[in-house]
Amino acid sequence: MALIEKEIALAVGTTAVALSPKARSFARKGAVYGLAGVLKVGDVVSSTARGAARGALEGAQGQSTGASAERTRASAERPRASASKPATGRRTPAKTTAAS
Repeated sequence: MALIEKEIALAVGTTAVALSPKARSFARKGAVYGLAGVLKVGDVVSSTARGAARGALEGAQGQSTGASAERTRASAERPRASASKPATGRRTPAKTTAAS
C-alpha cells in the first residue's frame, strides 16, 4: 500500500504545474513549437505529394519538357534590370495632355 494514491499524486502535481509560472511558460512554449512543427511537416508532405503527382502526370503524358520548362526557358531569356536602375514593380503613368 502506497502512502498516497496515484490519483491524488496526479492532482497535486497538476495543480503545482498549473500554479507555477515557469512551468506554464515551459508548457506554453512547448505547445507553440510543437504546433509549428506539425504545420511545417504538413506543408512539406503536401508539397512533396503535389510534386510527385505533377511528375507522375508529366511522365504519363510523355512530356518531360512540360509547361514548367517553357516558363523557365522564357524567364531565362527575359532581360534583367540594370544595376543602376532598380526595378520598383510600378509602371509610370502615361503623360496625357489636357484637351481644352
